[in-house]
Amino acid sequence: MDAVTLTALCALLASPVAAAAAIYGSRSAARATREGGVITGYDSLTARLTAERDKAEQDQAAAEARAATLELEVARLRLLVTQLGGTP
Repeated sequence: MDAVTLTALCALLASPVAAAAAIYGSRSAARATREGGVITGYDSLTARLTAERDKAEQDQAAAEARAATLELEVARLRLLVTQLGGTP
């Protein structure tokens, strides 16, 4: 085989290999982009859920404090009614 034929044969064999490598590379890049979007969405969802949980805990603490205040007020008023001769 002479050099020209050998070069042409190598070029013909290298073209499909290069095309297959390009296709594989683009699929890998698309998969990485898609997975990156999923991770970003998951992080965003986690951050929102954490913020909602923190707000719910604060609301619950405020409601419990308000309930304790009202219970003390009820006890004070019952004592006042009893001192004035009534029945609570």
